[in-house]
Amino acid sequence: MDLCPPARSFWNRCLRFVRYIGRHERPVMLLILFVSLASWGFAEIADEVMEGETAGVDERILLALRNPENHAEPWGPPMVEEMARDITGLGGTVILGGLSIAAAGYLALRGKHRAMVFLLGAIGGGIVASSLLKMGFDRPRPDLVPHGSLVYTASFPSGHSMMSAVTYLTLGALLAKVESRRAIRAYILMLAAMVTFLVGVSRIYLGVHWPTDVLAGWSVGAAWAAGCWTIANLLQRRGTMEGHAET
Repeated sequence: MDLCPPARSFWNRCLRFVRYIGRHERPVMLLILFVSLASWGFAEIADEVMEGETAGVDERILLALRNPENHAEPWGPPMVEEMARDITGLGGTVILGGLSIAAAGYLALRGKHRAMVFLLGAIGGGIVASSLLKMGFDRPRPDLVPHGSLVYTASFPSGHSMMSAVTYLTLGALLAKVESRRAIRAYILMLAAMVTFLVGVSRIYLGVHWPTDVLAGWSVGAAWAAGCWTIANLLQRRGTMEGHAET
């Protein structure tokens, strides 16, 4: 069937884009695959949670981190609980907001103004997505143990876990994109992943989230960060966003 000129032109542009991706953007294809898998993982977790299938596992994991003779006491000496509060603060609004502004300032000083705008948009969009998901699912907080940290929103997905993934992984990815040295890029990304992991674990330890809340937060947060990384990669390759820093 012969296509009309506008449709043929659109189809040809799509084919050229696909061929371009196939030839030059293998990392982008891998990132798209990761986004798809992480999004699917979140959807599966959400479905199981809404059907109540995860209640038993959630309760067993939460209670395993508590003194079996007194569920009000978390595992370990009081020092461990205080450390968990310090770590969980790394996923709080003030810390994440401050780091985002600081990173935006760094990019501005380096002359990476488009990367700065992209960073603020990516993290701001993540905040909106996290709030909408919490309102949509409206899952109650755990009531098996006393909460070791102040909470005032719904439980699913974990906002600290999601926004830690969104912020630290997005910051790590974008800062790595403007850094030319491979060892430093790897260090930035590993540090971002480690902090994200520790924040999520601290939420379970403090009894303010079910384990599936945290797992879902990691999944959707990582998907968001990887999606932003994919877009940044494409923009950089097309010359519409700043690339590696000079050395």
